[in-house]
Amino acid sequence: MIRFYLLLLLSASLFAETAAVCEVKKVDETKSQINIENVQNDRSKENMQHWLDGDFGLKPYRSNYILPFGIANSRYISHKPTVTYDNKEAELQVSLKLKIADDLFGLHEKYYVSYTHRAFWQIYINSSPFRESIYNPEGFVVFPISDKTSGLNMRSLKFAIAHQSNGQPNTTNIPFFNGYNLSKSINYLYTTLTLQHGTLLTDLTLMTPYLGSEDLTDNPDIMKYLGYTKAKFTYFYNEHMFTFMVRGNISSLKGAVEATYSYPLPHDTYLYVKFFNGYVESLVDYNREVTKFSIGFSFSR
Repeated sequence: MIRFYLLLLLSASLFAETAAVCEVKKVDETKSQINIENVQNDRSKENMQHWLDGDFGLKPYRSNYILPFGIANSRYISHKPTVTYDNKEAELQVSLKLKIADDLFGLHEKYYVSYTHRAFWQIYINSSPFRESIYNPEGFVVFPISDKTSGLNMRSLKFAIAHQSNGQPNTTNIPFFNGYNLSKSINYLYTTLTLQHGTLLTDLTLMTPYLGSEDLTDNPDIMKYLGYTKAKFTYFYNEHMFTFMVRGNISSLKGAVEATYSYPLPHDTYLYVKFFNGYVESLVDYNREVTKFSIGFSFSR
């Protein structure tokens, strides 16, 4: 329970920190007494100002959130014989991107690298272990589309190369794990077409593992549960934002749906609610169907 209260305290402190930001950029207190008005070298002055502003190019990519409370329809399976998991846990996600180039082919395209980290934290049991952490680096390019005639209202086309892994070792031959392999990973390519109709955004995605690779040896049937297609709908109504995602494999009829709702709290902090049903909620249990409700705060949408 101590870790639960620590997580709540962290959420509250992040909320308070965000709420304290005014319209003018907040000054870093550790640098507040540094004065550059009398610096004569313009390039030095410019770089010192850049350092004072703390602007290092990283921007939010996917939602960044802390969900102190999530409850699933049944206990999570522990593949470690000495650990028993609960059906209640916390979930955290940090997701950032960095633009590295643009307009290399004269098409106004933009190139990015990104990193998303998700963690499932069993804070409601003794010792409060992390059930799983997922590491997800990506590289992608986005081509803008100015579509005024097709009726589809296409806005962009994205091509990406990505990796997901839980960072665990291969445990197949370790007797302690009874033949189960904790290591789960996938290397994949995907493309997303974004459409816009007023306040409704639609992302249509096709994905596939690297062709001819052996990156599925840890989980050879994962595409049966993850699927090759995904559609995500994002709808804005006044201050409210709703998303609905559905993905799946047509041949296996397996996949997942996810719905989220967010509402702004003071100064770029949001109430965040998430519902998930289906497969590949996490990598370690990719072939187990999970129904889960979570609530907490997000710090980007």
